Amino acid sequence: MAGQSQRQAFLNRVASAVPQHDVHDAFVRFASTLLADARHEKLFRRMADRADIHHRYSVLAPATDPSSPSVDAHGFFRRGSFPSTSARMRRFQAEALPLALTAVGRLGLGPAVQGTTHLIVTSCTGLYAPGLDLELAAALGIEPSVERTMVGFMGCYAAFNALKLARHIVRSDPDARVLIVNLELCTLHLQETSDLEQILSFLVFADGCAAAWVTGEPGGLALDRFRTVLLPDTADLITWQVGDQGFDMYLSGKVPGAISHGLRPVLPEILDGAVAAEIELWAVHPGGRTVIDAVQSALELASGTLDASRRVLAEFGNMSSATIMFVLERLMAEAVTGQRGIALGFGPGLTAETLLFHAA
Repeated sequence: MAGQSQRQAFLNRVASAVPQHDVHDAFVRFASTLLADARHEKLFRRMADRADIHHRYSVLAPATDPSSPSVDAHGFFRRGSFPSTSARMRRFQAEALPLALTAVGRLGLGPAVQGTTHLIVTSCTGLYAPGLDLELAAALGIEPSVERTMVGFMGCYAAFNALKLARHIVRSDPDARVLIVNLELCTLHLQETSDLEQILSFLVFADGCAAAWVTGEPGGLALDRFRTVLLPDTADLITWQVGDQGFDMYLSGKVPGAISHGLRPVLPEILDGAVAAEIELWAVHPGGRTVIDAVQSALELASGTLDASRRVLAEFGNMSSATIMFVLERLMAEAVTGQRGIALGFGPGLTAETLLFHAA
């Protein structure tokens, strides 16, 4: 039993992929036309300029004609005729596997991927069965008997739950080879609305996929400790409901303030006795510029500490559960052995998931 308690799990590799279509500018143009109030349109334009997002990618090609009644080239989101939830799920099913295979291929595992013993898939933007987990196993040549787990509808912090599970698996079975796939097609859930706050929430979301390989073999990032913090009186600030026309996202403008206020008193618990100045690698889920700013201000972090998160936000937007893995991918490329790090993600609850790690 003593030997089991000392086993360590390592995030050996992370790879990412996004669809080919950059839709950010097209969305900003289209969203402006949804706002009948000229003051709201002006405010939206100002917020879009301040969002620090330059690119967001989608499985849907953007419309090239600014006067088009649709945000995309093929009329999936046509004004007055937005698709039903079932139509969105059919599109999710058609697009999910190719993007997932691209991300897994970039791990560079080659034939070793066929030795996967456990497959974990997270998504809060699409559901179908037989699902992506079975399709991936078949396409990658993994044994059909592989242990599969789907983590669904946990939102932006779901990758932490996948990593927790992978850590438990490896610590109980040192020969385990865990493949994690975090896939989100957020742009399939655009809503036709004139509500400014809702349109602003759509401004940050995008499509993306991350793949990760977790084993007991030293290398990459050692997964040291997880901690979940539920911020009080915040349950209504982030919601994600299944509606008749896609999934309905609500992201309150109060979220950054709640995060800033809620993190301060629990920081000693999250850092497990360390202080922020001792942490060299910071991976904060880039839920938006104001979220990153809130964390930096609340924890009194030096300028530049959260640059990896800011770069991911600027280049890709918020891809829900996949996003924190994009940040970790960048940190892993620059990390020096022995450096200590922390990852933080936020989602419905309002929940803060945290991970302490070090570069192996």
